[in-house]
Amino acid sequence: MPIPKHVKTYLDKKMARYDTLAHKTVYTAYDAAQTLRQELKDIAKSLLIAADKAYVIAVVPAHMRLDLGKLKSALKVKKVSIPNEKIMLKVFRVKPGTMTAFGGLHQIEVWVDKSLLKTKDIIISAGSFTDSVRMKVKDFIEMEQAKLANFAKSGGYKLQVKPTILRKKSTKTKKGSRKKKRR
Repeated sequence: MPIPKHVKTYLDKKMARYDTLAHKTVYTAYDAAQTLRQELKDIAKSLLIAADKAYVIAVVPAHMRLDLGKLKSALKVKKVSIPNEKIMLKVFRVKPGTMTAFGGLHQIEVWVDKSLLKTKDIIISAGSFTDSVRMKVKDFIEMEQAKLANFAKSGGYKLQVKPTILRKKSTKTKKGSRKKKRR
């Protein structure tokens, strides 16, 4: 199943460089890491946050937890909370669990925890349970005009399935590295 049309249109309109990743149905960032055999630090958790009378999307790596106190300080607001699922359905018209980190789709601010800058590429939900996109962290931050702050804390999460490390096969050989067969 391809990524939702409105998400693809949004990304293409922004001229984003991204790869699509189709996978089995997942409901959490942890499940996505397991299914895609990626490290948790390479998966983005996007969380809808009610901040005073507005909404923002907070993005943290999947191996960390959101610290609402730190986020409240970063946002410089009086109250922060995670709204109930009815808000996602009613206000944003998305199923709970399919909120993307692309705040521009919903005309809301995106806040990214600085720990995401430690990784080069990030995997983000594409707005469905079966599709994600991979893009460079810096491209995502620039595209979303995201604000950076420290608002994540250690989550203590560990994967059950070891991540697959994608390595490019080297086609170069050093001179003299081949052994000659003796007869």
